[in-house]
Amino acid sequence: MRLRKWQADFVQKTINAFKQGQRIYFLSAAPGGGKSVACAELGARMHDEEMVDLILCLSPSSEVRDGIYRTCNQRMPTLFHNGLGSIGESMTYQKLLTLKEEYLEPAKKKKVLVICDEIHHCAGGLDAIPNAWGNKILKLIFELADYTLLMSGTPWRTDNLPIALADYCHADELVINYQYTLAQAMADGVCRQPVITLIDNDACKINQKCFKSINEALSKTELMYQQILENEDALNFILKLSVNKLLSLRLLTPDAGGLVVAHSVEHARKLKKILETDFNQTAVIVTYKEKNPQAIIDKFRHGLTHWIVSVGMIAEGTDIPRLQVCCHLTTVRTELYFRQILGRILRVRDSDVYSQGFLYTFAEAQLKMFANRIQDEMPNRGVLRSIEQQPNELQQHHTQTKNATNGGNLNNEPLSSGRFVQTDLIGFENAFYSLEFAGTFREQVIKTFAKQLLG
Repeated sequence: MRLRKWQADFVQKTINAFKQGQRIYFLSAAPGGGKSVACAELGARMHDEEMVDLILCLSPSSEVRDGIYRTCNQRMPTLFHNGLGSIGESMTYQKLLTLKEEYLEPAKKKKVLVICDEIHHCAGGLDAIPNAWGNKILKLIFELADYTLLMSGTPWRTDNLPIALADYCHADELVINYQYTLAQAMADGVCRQPVITLIDNDACKINQKCFKSINEALSKTELMYQQILENEDALNFILKLSVNKLLSLRLLTPDAGGLVVAHSVEHARKLKKILETDFNQTAVIVTYKEKNPQAIIDKFRHGLTHWIVSVGMIAEGTDIPRLQVCCHLTTVRTELYFRQILGRILRVRDSDVYSQGFLYTFAEAQLKMFANRIQDEMPNRGVLRSIEQQPNELQQHHTQTKNATNGGNLNNEPLSSGRFVQTDLIGFENAFYSLEFAGTFREQVIKTFAKQLLG
């Protein structure tokens, strides 16, 4: 297993820290940066040097669990497997809660490395009351682990509680022992360059009163963001942009795929129908209601279907490298989730022709802030530009080739609406709010340039 430069550096520094008496080590690495390979190499090296006898890998979902298992098995096929004599196991935090004490008892006589992936799911430490996972992890580490590796691509919690086992300095800032940032990953060619497009409208009418932007309409009325996500004109515009982009990528990368993140199962079905009916795209849905969602994800991972529409099933740790376009249409607007979704389209493949990942969403205040923070993390500022001022050179080509690529109605006319759209606003005295996009939709692109990162 060939290591990237940062992975080899991380492994050596972690082993050195453990040999010097440190018991817990925190790795923060950009989504798609290669944490699983790094931890597999660390486990193999520590076993080879007789520092540990057993390796226990913990993660928040079956998708992440299986990915870590595959990577560890590839690195240590005769040691890390499902057969008799295996030195390691990969399981979810949820399974850990169900284990009986006697299951782990024999391991207490061994030297154990515990690897906790996406550790931000586990709260505990300082004065905080640990959550269920955090409480079990704390107990397990104190009783069992000789060495512990904590890993996260998004090392914070939305409830601001401390992360279990993590160390915090006097300013309540998380102490990270080794960090591999998105900027470094882009400079190394490990992650794609993110391009975030924020969709706005210059004439949002709410009960006949006009607002100059989506954010102004949301902040000055009782309009809810969910109503934007349900508006047919808004959906058609943002999906049109996303479909256009995916089709342009598929001209040279035929298996490039797109992800649509919906806010509900009903919403997902609506989006799938629009993709199939209005844009002639192939699409599948994966939600908690499906009988075997992992099978749906796996089939899409290795297939040629254009789009996968998800409700909470494709986020952190879900590895689908062919995803290169994302439409963020969920009501969940936290920085943690935003970065996790963005990370799904940043994983580089050897077959990539385009080294970019494209995310489309609406210009709501929180989402704009998250997008700008990602730009600000780059050593050199990205470029904010309006598509109206600097047209996309591929748009004319889309129109000329739409029949050849089975793209449906993909004309490049700015979408404006004169139609009156009425939607329910549950929970307020006014039973109905009228929402109309009377102006022209516009796009703001936040683009980071990997080639400039090293100066």
